This record gives sequence, C-alpha cells and structure tokens, in this order.
Amino acid sequence: MRPKSPPNYLAGYPAALVEQIHRLIEQDKLAERLLRLYPLAHDVRTDKALYDYVQELKSEYLRNAGQLSKVAFDGKLHVVQQALGTHTSISRVQGGNLKAKREIRIATVFKEMPAEFLRMIVVHELAHIKEREHGKAFYQLCLHIEPDYSQLEFDLRVYLTHLETTARPLWPGTRIEAA
Repeated sequence: MRPKSPPNYLAGYPAALVEQIHRLIEQDKLAERLLRLYPLAHDVRTDKALYDYVQELKSEYLRNAGQLSKVAFDGKLHVVQQALGTHTSISRVQGGNLKAKREIRIATVFKEMPAEFLRMIVVHELAHIKEREHGKAFYQLCLHIEPDYSQLEFDLRVYLTHLETTARPLWPGTRIEAA
C-alpha cells in the first residue's frame, strides 16, 4: 500500500497564486507575513470556553437554530484527513417526542491558532446547522456571519500548507497530528 500524499490545502485556487505561496515558503518569508497579519493565538483553551464562544456566535446569528448539546475540541480530528471540525445532528425518538442532538467538534490544532482562524472554523461549523451542503447558500451564510470568511479560509489554508511543508508552527503548541 502506497503512503498517502499530504493534503493539498490550496487545491482549487489559481496556479499562479499557489506558486506564489510555495515560493514564499521556499524563501522562508511566508511565516513572517502570516505573523504580521495574525500576531497572537486566541485564549479559548477549554471545552467550556469553546462552548461559550460558539454559543455567543450562535445566539447572535442563528437564534432559531436548534440547541447545541456539545461543543468541544477533539484530539481525534486529524487535519491530514482534512477535517478541521465536524458537526453532527442525531435525531432520536424518546417517548412521543423527536429529540435532535447537535454537536460541534473542533480539531485541537485550533487551540493554538489566531482568534480569526478559530472564528472562521466555528462559523463554518455553525453554518452547517442551517445548510448541510457546501453550496451557495452555505457560503452566503458564512459571509453573513463573518464578512472576511473567504480571506480567512484562504489564509488558514496557506498556514496549513506552511505547517505541512515546514513542520514549524507559528504559534506555540500548533502541530498537525498524523493519522
């Protein structure tokens, strides 16, 4: 069995832009640029703090969406499998009532990243509560909640490419966990 090639976080972006990012990595200039844009890691470190953070965003933008039963950092989510976060919705019949259980799990790699990257991934997972598929309505909702969503997603993908290529985290404790 052949070893898996690393994920291409920049797939789908124009080739010239991807080449520019790879050149910056080779010249050892990308890290400096990212640190200038995002100098500090956030301070959301516990599952409770993450739950409160997600609930605050949810109550501001998705009030009518169902209650979240769990929000947590998850060490089993591996970035190399391209899962930065997950959302689940499980419906169960209890007595005569239909109960929905919604969970959001965020990869632990986000414990040591800038607040902007955490917000982007939380917005992404919250948007799945209302829109299951990555379609036009999904991305419109992401942009409604976070107007810089597209840029943040790109910058996060650039950082993950840097991390995968160099194995040098920019914020203390950040690392990609192998599957």
